[in-house]
Amino acid sequence: MCSIYSRQDPDRYALTTRSLRIDGYSTSIRLENAFWAVLDRMAESEGRTLSDLIARLHSEVAASRDGPVNFTSILRASCLIFLETPDQGRMASAAA
Repeated sequence: MCSIYSRQDPDRYALTTRSLRIDGYSTSIRLENAFWAVLDRMAESEGRTLSDLIARLHSEVAASRDGPVNFTSILRASCLIFLETPDQGRMASAAA
């Protein structure tokens, strides 16, 4: 069973840094390629650009939290929620 995980393509877990603007500020986010692929799917499912999806999530998190958070961890956990959701976000985007 573990060979499914141990023999995966190393490109899936290679880190990639992407630069974008959040609230008018330039920043960069470093994630594994597998997470970038899921974030791309999330953005597509909501009819948004990747930058827009990340900026919106960031602003929603900032509005609902009282202090700093590990945003890259929130992105990773959001990817897991998306993958665990049978409709992969389509109902969430309809409610927005």
